[in-house]
Amino acid sequence: MHADTITRNRSFWWDRARCAYADVPALEAVIFDVDGTIADTERDGHRLAFNAAFAHHGLNVYWDVAEYGRLLRITGGERRIAADLLDRGYGQAAGELATAVHRTKTALFRDSILNGDIDPRPGLLDLIWGLHCAGIRIGIATTGRRSWVEPLVRQLIGDGVVEVTITGDDVTRLKPDPEAYQRALHELGIRPDAAMAIEDSAVGLRAARGAGLATVIVTTDYTAHQDFTGAAAVLPGYDGLEPLSARHCKRLHDRWWLGQRQ
Repeated sequence: MHADTITRNRSFWWDRARCAYADVPALEAVIFDVDGTIADTERDGHRLAFNAAFAHHGLNVYWDVAEYGRLLRITGGERRIAADLLDRGYGQAAGELATAVHRTKTALFRDSILNGDIDPRPGLLDLIWGLHCAGIRIGIATTGRRSWVEPLVRQLIGDGVVEVTITGDDVTRLKPDPEAYQRALHELGIRPDAAMAIEDSAVGLRAARGAGLATVIVTTDYTAHQDFTGAAAVLPGYDGLEPLSARHCKRLHDRWWLGQRQ
């Protein structure tokens, strides 16, 4: 038998070996939360707008930094206002007042966005650009109102980059319910194992994990102490010692799914 025939018939170990990542779908999309994730909006954004709205309606309510941090356990601004007004003894008037105050707060916060008062988190734009150049689609899944979410995304990221935006106006159940992420996946037309979420809080992690998503947490001062068991990674920001990049996202996504399947 000729040597070339022997070589063609020989089986080498690398022909038989199977890559550990062979069954992990490629990362096709990254879905971002908004508050605390694309911008650190809570303490010096939303909180200030809430306080201005309370003053506008003649209410003797002021949320300091610590109190607002406690109230963040309640998702949804209007629900947060109503719960606090109930605790302050407003009784049956709390719901109607909360609706009015929240409408004013939303308008004030939108004005703040349009005035350029909100900055993206350091390193975010480098990550967005890297994902876009790598052909990884970008989505938004938040329970904030569309009236301020869209201007904020447009102001910080620009037009034509974010493909799908799901807001609180598009869902019936707020986070930690996974509905916002499920809607985003549906509109992107991809399975959960082909996407990754980026969140900043334990509530957001529960929502993303409920939709079956590998999730990277980028903490804020308000959320750094929370329990992030089950996250693909927990980072203090986008611009750490190893900045979060498209390649890093792919690696975290693949490693997390490999762990799930083992």
